[in-house]
Amino acid sequence: MLCRMPVAPFKVLSRTGPERIDNEGTMKKTLLGTTALVTAGLLAGPALASDPLKVTVGGNVVTGFYFVDADNVGGTSFQDTKVALVARNIDIKAEGTLDNGLVAGVDAKLQLDNDWNGTGGSYASFRQLFAYLEGGFGKFEIGGTDGAAYKMHYTSPWFVPGNGVDSPNILNIVPYYGERHSTFSLLATDANKVSYFTPRLAGFQLGLSFTPDANNKGPNENGLVLAPKTDAYIRDVFEIAANYAGTFSGVDLGVDGFYTTGKSDSENVDPKEYGFGANLGYAGFTLGGAWYRSEDIWATFYPDSNNNENTTWTLGLKYATGPWTVGTAYLDGDQDWGGYYYRVKTLQVGGGYNLGSGVDLGLDIQFSNYKNNDNNQDYDSKSVGLVLAIAF
Repeated sequence: MLCRMPVAPFKVLSRTGPERIDNEGTMKKTLLGTTALVTAGLLAGPALASDPLKVTVGGNVVTGFYFVDADNVGGTSFQDTKVALVARNIDIKAEGTLDNGLVAGVDAKLQLDNDWNGTGGSYASFRQLFAYLEGGFGKFEIGGTDGAAYKMHYTSPWFVPGNGVDSPNILNIVPYYGERHSTFSLLATDANKVSYFTPRLAGFQLGLSFTPDANNKGPNENGLVLAPKTDAYIRDVFEIAANYAGTFSGVDLGVDGFYTTGKSDSENVDPKEYGFGANLGYAGFTLGGAWYRSEDIWATFYPDSNNNENTTWTLGLKYATGPWTVGTAYLDGDQDWGGYYYRVKTLQVGGGYNLGSGVDLGLDIQFSNYKNNDNNQDYDSKSVGLVLAIAF
């Protein structure tokens, strides 16, 4: 499967996914445990001070061909077939062990544009770029990346290659208004921040993050100017998260909880997120779920004081044996916007087969429903697709 972050040696954490292959807005990651930090950098032999960091280059691409049956919205009908091309990532990493035992590195996530016709000008840009130091004290990260609440979160498992119901890369649904399809903290995702993760002690780990400007979604600042403070976005975002990973009598257990809060100059706006997740793994089965709540946030990170609240939860079951993986998962998201309710639900069924060398073939079946009490809309969409995911 696709991986982004190193994880603790815990079977349930086989993937740190919704592989933040976000497709211009959707999220990433399923089992996001965290980094094993207790002895990192202390067991390997020290390199010479003059030795350069070792550079590795990889990436991933997720593609899919779908047949879609979706309701019309007024006079608008939707395509009955779809080719999805997501992920489009080139990952560049430089890391080395210093002569004092510390591990230092840089992690860069290059995202390729999807405008192949060049009408908007094809390009590639760094979605994430950050530096880190780790050792027996834990791990420090600084730069454009996800925060502690995101990286330490557990949720429903992904079983279709490169896609899941929580923070999907491919979601075949009638366009909806403002609902989120994720239990992850997205308030400051990819923004420039500083984070600290403690060593994992007796299975427990704590993470903290601070983001001065949540509007800066990527490593774009040149350090020469100060960003203006406005009421349109959220700043001074603080995240605290904790999780536990352990094994008892052959049963793998992972649980987490997080709290995120920020500031806005808008009157009566107090944006915050909080939630928890859990995974149980036994004999090839993984049962996972999560619950999320936000206040004064519209969609992912826009501040809104109109009694705006979102509640999202998910539950899923996966079974893996040899190269085969099968499963089912459900997600339910409910947005309350000053007495108006918007709800989106998705059930996913499917599986995958590993062909070897990072090549996975899968079947993805989705059933989605969107409704609101604003203008009594109620739309369904159903789809089935063949997915090909390649990591290199």
